[in-house]
Parts: sequence; C-alpha cells; structure tokens
Amino acid sequence: MTDGARDAVQVDGEQLAEAPASTLDAVLLGGARTFTLRDLAERSGLELDLVRLYWRTLGLPHPDADDVAFTCRDVEAVAAAASLLREERLGSRTMISLTRALGHTSDRLALWQVEALVEDVATRRDLDDPAARRAVLEELPELAPVLEAQLLHAYRRHLAAIAARYAVEFAAGQDVTGDPAALPLARAVGFADMVSFTRRTAGLGSTDLSDFVQRFETAARDVVTQGGGRVVKTIGDAVLFVADDVRTGARVALELARVLGGDLDVERERGAGGLAEGARGVTPVRVGVVWGRVLSRFGDVFGPSVNVAARLTDIADPSTVLTDPATARLLVEAPGLVLEPLPERELEGIGALAPVRLRTA
Repeated sequence: MTDGARDAVQVDGEQLAEAPASTLDAVLLGGARTFTLRDLAERSGLELDLVRLYWRTLGLPHPDADDVAFTCRDVEAVAAAASLLREERLGSRTMISLTRALGHTSDRLALWQVEALVEDVATRRDLDDPAARRAVLEELPELAPVLEAQLLHAYRRHLAAIAARYAVEFAAGQDVTGDPAALPLARAVGFADMVSFTRRTAGLGSTDLSDFVQRFETAARDVVTQGGGRVVKTIGDAVLFVADDVRTGARVALELARVLGGDLDVERERGAGGLAEGARGVTPVRVGVVWGRVLSRFGDVFGPSVNVAARLTDIADPSTVLTDPATARLLVEAPGLVLEPLPERELEGIGALAPVRLRTA
C-alpha cells in the first residue's frame, strides 16, 4: 500500500503512474472496456434508444453508440434488465424508475464513502488533500470488494425490514381507508430543523464543518432509529423522519428536541481550535410532527402532512415540538405527554392553524 509519497499504483505486480482508468477498470469493473452501446443493444435484444436511456438514468456518462466504453458486467446488467421487460415482470417505466433510484443512490453513496476515506487518510497519516486522494485511489482496488459486500448485506437487511413492516400492517389492518382518492400510507411525519445553522458554521474550516454536520446527522439518525422511526432524508441542517404510529412519532420528535437541545457557543468552539469536544454535533432544533396520509416515492414522502410538519418548524421555539390540532387529538390519551394549545398562527402556504406544543409530563 502507498505511504502517500508515491504517485503510482501497483496492481498484480504492475506499477502504473497516477492510477490510469484502465487499471482501476480491470479491478472495479471486472475487465476491460471492449463493448459499445450498440453491442449492448444487440446482446440484450433491446432498442438502442432504450439502452441509451437505461445508461443515462444510472447517472453515468453516456458515450456515442460506437464508442468502446463498456465491460462484460455492463452487458450482463443490461441483459438482466431486458429479461425482466421481456418476461413482463416489470414495465419499462418502472424499470427506468428503479434504475434511476440505483443511479442516484449509488452516486451519492460512492461519493460519500470516498470522501470519508480521503478525510480518514488525511487525518491518520497527516497528509494534504491531494496526497490523501492519491492514497485512497491506490487502495480502492482492495477496499472495493469489502465495501461492496457491506452494501449488499445492508441492502438485503433493509429489504427484509420493509417486508416485515408491510406484514405487520396487513395483519393489523391499520392502513385501510374507505377513500379511494386518499394517499396510500398512514404515517407520522416529522421535521427537525437546526437552529441558526448559518451562524453556527460561519468560519469553520472543512474538517470542523464536516465534523459538525456529521455529528448532527449521526445523532439525529440514532435518536430516530432507536425510537422506532425511520430517517427519510437529511438536508444538511434538517432531518425528515417517519413513524408507523402517531405515538411513536411524537416520542421520536420529543427525543430529538431533548437530545439535540444543547446549545453551542461558536466563539468558544473557535477558541478551542474547532468544535468543543463535549458538544460536537449537539445543537438546538425546532421540531414539527404531524399524523396523516402520505405517498412514498423515490425514497421520499409527499403529502399535505409533510408540508405542515415542515412549516411548524418555522414557528417553533428552539428545542420544542409542535403539532397540528388533528394530531393532538390522537395524542390526548397518550401517557407521559402534555398538550399545550397555542394561539393561531399563519403558516406559509398552509393558512391559519392553531399549533399545539408537545411536552413530556
């Protein structure tokens, strides 16, 4: 392995300067690029335009039809997708949606992991950024199989978890509605929005900023998952979560407000050479949680309740949780909760609403 001082890569005894793409291709892609887009179409039995669309929705560069840019594994992937279409197990629109999901998620995952590796190498070996990136580039051939195995394991576990949740819902009949026009899923939806993100991060260097955001996201995800909810997405200074029942959603919201309720003194952080060790990633949040029906698509959730929860964070005080009157009525009998009606407020894009503050007894 490299010590960061060399600009060369050694794979199977062959030393190559600056890790040429052909060398990494052989390791990461399973072989050399020997096929064109037209070859992929012919071998899969699909129209050229459909193969081009498949590749484009993966979010990868799409070369001309006769450019030699694809490997045997690319041929196998396109052929597998084509078989699902021919057997009518999937429609073409659904196949494109699934492919787009893979492309979007894989792109973000790969970038996230590589940047984390670069930061790790730079810190542990005391390297500057270019040297750390060269070191990671050299180590990718050995790291990729391990990362790939972890990805497959995590993916299967998440599929199993979704299947288990569906089974519980069907058995309980909790998601049945008599309104055919209603959105399909009944969920508690919550937003937790960091207070004064811009002020708190102004002037932080890349390492401290990365540490700040990572600790916030990690703390938020831990609270949500331990409380029985699921993180839908994080947006830098905010987290969107869902829960399968209203009481779980309320408990998760209150725990987020409590755990992330510590305040950070930015001047003290800077004086300490970065974020203070005992308070990193802990910052007040405003939380909104609402029960309602949502549509789950593209790894996200949509619906009126999502919008209301987001708008409630705009008017909540730091480290407090707000809900709407309809959700509050469902929580009246919940043990350990106190409901405090507040004066009516105007919510942008929503209209007049009398929020209710949630507190633990």
